[in-house]
Amino acid sequence: MPWSDPRWPEAVRREVIQHLESCYPLEGCGVILHAPGDGSWRVCPLRNASPRPVHAYAFAAEEWLAVCVQAETRGEQVVSVFHSHVDGPPTFSSEDRSLAAPAGHPLLPGVSYLIASVHRGCVSWVSEYVWRDGDFQT
Repeated sequence: MPWSDPRWPEAVRREVIQHLESCYPLEGCGVILHAPGDGSWRVCPLRNASPRPVHAYAFAAEEWLAVCVQAETRGEQVVSVFHSHVDGPPTFSSEDRSLAAPAGHPLLPGVSYLIASVHRGCVSWVSEYVWRDGDFQT
């Protein structure tokens, strides 16, 4: 499996990968939620509403709002934002950075970003980025 980090439950990793592969040749996106109270995890694929979905992602506002309301009701926290790079490396691009921290500070403090490299419809690698020392780093 191209993403074997044991900190993430296997079912979560599998669901994220399946969603991103199903979006190819467009970028896929979504969030991973965790409920600290009961230890449950939930993957929420979101529609890519970017006007340039081959090269960028943007959450559909109404879906993102619905996920946030559901998460609050269920006692969940957003722990990671995920998206794919189509036929490219899983690096944190300047566009990714400007969306995640437009004023030089993360919009979602404490939330990691998972970026998957999807080649020919298959995830080949996933990298995780966290905000540390003023930038997103692996």
